[in-house]
Amino acid sequence: MTWNPNLVLNYLWLRAGFFYFYRPIREEIMMSIFIGGAWPYANGSLHLGHISSLLPGDILARYYRMKGEQVLYVSGSDCNGTPITIKAKQEGLTAKDIADRYHQEFEDCFSKLGFSYDIYTRTDTEHHHQIVQEIFLELLDNGLLFKKEIDQSYCEHDQQFLPDRYVEGICPRCGANARGDQCDQCSSVLEPLDLLERKCKICGTSPVTRQTEHFYFSLSAFQNSLETYVQDAEQRKLWRSNALSLTKRYLQEGLQDRAVSRDLPNGVSVPVAGYEGKKIYVWIEAVSGYYSASKLWAKETGQHDTAFWGAETTSYYVHGKDNIPFHSIIWPAILAGCGKESLPTHIVSNEYLTLEKKKLSTSRNLAVWIPDLVSRYDPDTIRYFLTINAPENRDADFSWKEFIYSHNSELLGAYGNLVNRTLKFIEKSFDGNIPVKEVRTEIVEKIDRLYNESGRRIESANFKQALEHIFEVVRFTNRYFDEQQPWKQVHDDSNNCEQTLADCVFIIGNLANILSPFLPFSSGKVRAMLNIKDVSWSRVKIKPYQKLMNVEPLFERIDPERINEELNRLKKQSN
Repeated sequence: MTWNPNLVLNYLWLRAGFFYFYRPIREEIMMSIFIGGAWPYANGSLHLGHISSLLPGDILARYYRMKGEQVLYVSGSDCNGTPITIKAKQEGLTAKDIADRYHQEFEDCFSKLGFSYDIYTRTDTEHHHQIVQEIFLELLDNGLLFKKEIDQSYCEHDQQFLPDRYVEGICPRCGANARGDQCDQCSSVLEPLDLLERKCKICGTSPVTRQTEHFYFSLSAFQNSLETYVQDAEQRKLWRSNALSLTKRYLQEGLQDRAVSRDLPNGVSVPVAGYEGKKIYVWIEAVSGYYSASKLWAKETGQHDTAFWGAETTSYYVHGKDNIPFHSIIWPAILAGCGKESLPTHIVSNEYLTLEKKKLSTSRNLAVWIPDLVSRYDPDTIRYFLTINAPENRDADFSWKEFIYSHNSELLGAYGNLVNRTLKFIEKSFDGNIPVKEVRTEIVEKIDRLYNESGRRIESANFKQALEHIFEVVRFTNRYFDEQQPWKQVHDDSNNCEQTLADCVFIIGNLANILSPFLPFSSGKVRAMLNIKDVSWSRVKIKPYQKLMNVEPLFERIDPERINEELNRLKKQSN
């Protein structure tokens, strides 16, 4: 039988697209929520930019679990490809040595920051290789891969074809320094031969051009289908504006068939006789990690993952701006090409995070490295600042001054102070027994609105707005406490004093609940102090005759002198 790629494509896309566009709404049935966090390259430590772009995934996972939905939150370390090989050559180690080191470091950092992955794996496992090869063969069987002889950069000095990231030069579109696969300055997707003034990253010589044969993915055949898909996402406001604008730009320029194999030293071998020496290129291999991680989770837990790849799945793909085309074009096309029904629904793509008004530069060591940061600062302080100052719609800056002032004024001065002053007062004046009173109706209604409004904002990936709205209620409660003056009421009007404290404790318990996706560590402390056992996205009722447990401050003040210390430290490390 002769395969017609266009007919096959139309059938597969129709099958996947029908379910995507016409999924029924069934509020009474548990939702399947798939959350994929981008996979960091295991060739260097995580920095602030990584965590800023990945943190939304954990907020979503925690929120949907509290709602009682079926959640699968996956990610892992990208342990294949050029960046790791380059690092290994620089240090005189094997690629596995480098991958092992940073994979372990990533796991430690994510754990300390409270990331609640259902599975965090790596791409150099036998399991991942097998799943990626199966996807490759399925696309091949469906007539969506073809062989093509192409010109490729070859370094005569090192006697090897150069992987795309081994070629550096000048971007032909914006004139910036760029790699052979992508320009970070203008976000153009490139081929190595597109670059001007090409140089080999290994030795610095100019490569020559030689012919070689590779497999290509018929991405151009998805042009019309992807246009419809993106138009629907825009109408339903499911993607960030940067994802929409960049993806529409690629579509307007016309999709080009892309190479899916490369002459690489490590990675997933092409599972075709005679081509085993070639590796499956990152365009398919890296994004397929979401599917391989899902399968590994199912294997390790003895559960099924089919619900997360079905017609009614809601999926969030969380990453930085530079990863947009992989998630908005490549991955949807691969899924549709394999007949999968769950195309990405939400693209959560942050803009860039700068550092003290300068672009982060790992090569110049101009970065705040996460292993160091988590060893010296409260994880909720980091989570709070990177959310309230997130580059959701435009670039944002990390400033040590703002970071420390934010902690002292908002986390400590507003939220921490509210909790401490209220509970310490109850401890002192009521022997730690929470007053038993019916909470005022207007306060109950305010909290109910807060659940609804902050939940809606989280679901639409407006995390900064959600957190701002929650802290408006923190400030409202502090004003309420001040206006009621319980320190006077306790002597002059004990009944109203008990009412004030019961109201404030009710708000504090629910604030801790609502803040759980954002600030899991301090929220856990508040729940412990109030003896709150059940955690769900619904109004918390303080049980009558509860006694406070081990009241302690949520946060400690950071000396503002640390600002200059951190700035001097940053200056020294980047010189």
